Amino acid sequence: MADLELYAGPNALKAIREQGLKQQLFDYALGASGGPKWFVLAGLDRVVFSEFFTNRETPLQAIGSSAGAFRFACFAQQNPLAALNRLAECYSQTVYSDKPDAREISDKGRELLNVVLGENGIHEILHNPAIQAHFIVARCRGATALESKPFQLGGLLASAGANLIKRKHLGRFYQRYIFSAPDAQLSITDPHGMPSYSVALSEANLKSALLASGSIPVVLEGVKNIPGAPPGMYRDGGIIDYHFDLQFGPKPGLVFYPHFYKKPVPGWFDKNLKSRMPGAKSYANTLMLVPSDKFVSSLPYGKIPDRKDFETMTPQQRIPYWQKVIRESDRLGEAFIQLAQDPDVAEKIKPLAF
Repeated sequence: MADLELYAGPNALKAIREQGLKQQLFDYALGASGGPKWFVLAGLDRVVFSEFFTNRETPLQAIGSSAGAFRFACFAQQNPLAALNRLAECYSQTVYSDKPDAREISDKGRELLNVVLGENGIHEILHNPAIQAHFIVARCRGATALESKPFQLGGLLASAGANLIKRKHLGRFYQRYIFSAPDAQLSITDPHGMPSYSVALSEANLKSALLASGSIPVVLEGVKNIPGAPPGMYRDGGIIDYHFDLQFGPKPGLVFYPHFYKKPVPGWFDKNLKSRMPGAKSYANTLMLVPSDKFVSSLPYGKIPDRKDFETMTPQQRIPYWQKVIRESDRLGEAFIQLAQDPDVAEKIKPLAF
């Protein structure tokens, strides 16, 4: 069994069968929420960002929430490989006190953001004509907008209940805001009817939007009153768009989606709802790149890193483990390059697993 598996919707498979696995086929890239889960994709990102998508002649719309937004903030910089390595190194070595509060965790998030962006990152992201970044953020409504932990937990419980009934009811508690590179062309269709609101990224709001996209409710502080956006409290984009159930336009190109799992779930509250899977139309144009079960079982502890590692491991255990996963993930990058050069790559692509 290979280290990297490819899954594709019918339109994506048809295009790759006819033209090969070429970067020109893709108009969109997706980056999911998932925190430290991203480490398993780091080596793949290194190759994709710095080799596969070089010399773009048309813009690639890079759409991310939470960890995906941080990855694409690296992708849109002039030296994406250096930015990505800063993200991996700094994030993997994050250490908190024994009982960190939301303020401490948020402060660490701001430190990470400063490292990732460096001196010129904001300017480079805003003025990159080839890789156009889009950060998904959730604007909170009602109790979910409050910083009081009991009220916020009450709002989360209510929104989880509403989502259980119908996904579209999540819109009563959160609004999807897309902070987009200036002049980028992106349209989003939500099959559940939740609207999307667009705000242009700027020097004044990029840091706030990026921080908000990863601001997990209760765990981190929300980001209030982002410049250029309506007043309010903004939190983790993964609340609405955890692994995505969306269709993208206006261009008809394919969607490039490296992901931790072969079965994505639409929103944060859908993680434990086995029947809540994305619609077929949302993935008809999508190529998913997924670590195989064999690859994951070969990792330390036989699993993909996750946020629970902060609680279940000491820093002395966790940091070497995470950095080992980052090193091992280079195998996925190597596997992808081989597949991209394989004239029979279409025969190695599987139908979507959901």
